[in-house]
Amino acid sequence: MEGVISIQTVSHELALTAVAAAVARGADMDCPVAAAVVGAGGDLLAFLRANGSPAPSNKIAQDKACTAASFRVPTPDFYVMVSGNPALRDGIGRQPGIAMFAGGLPIEINGECVGAIGVSGGSEEQDVECANAGLAVIDARQF
Repeated sequence: MEGVISIQTVSHELALTAVAAAVARGADMDCPVAAAVVGAGGDLLAFLRANGSPAPSNKIAQDKACTAASFRVPTPDFYVMVSGNPALRDGIGRQPGIAMFAGGLPIEINGECVGAIGVSGGSEEQDVECANAGLAVIDARQF
């Protein structure tokens, strides 16, 4: 159909599996986290918060996922992209839904970004480890 495009996005079933794996990895490290998966357009598909994770982590996890999906790069890479321009870095950093620190990773299937996962509640290293656990359950599937 002319004037219409199709966009591939992660399913809610796969999103639920990913957030569960991320939160489980946090529990393994005794680090309660919140995890969010968004679709290719940044829409929230799945969210899970471990008991005891910091309340602000709810929004931060979603912001990390939204940033990674929107710009199709891990959140720290996005910071690198804008850090050379202080006006851009400061301006975009003040926008709702933007997070430029570690814990947001794009979800790629067959080379296409279909969404992203964001994790918050631990150190940046712990958040990334948990996000990678979520990606691992997606990568383990045969597409």
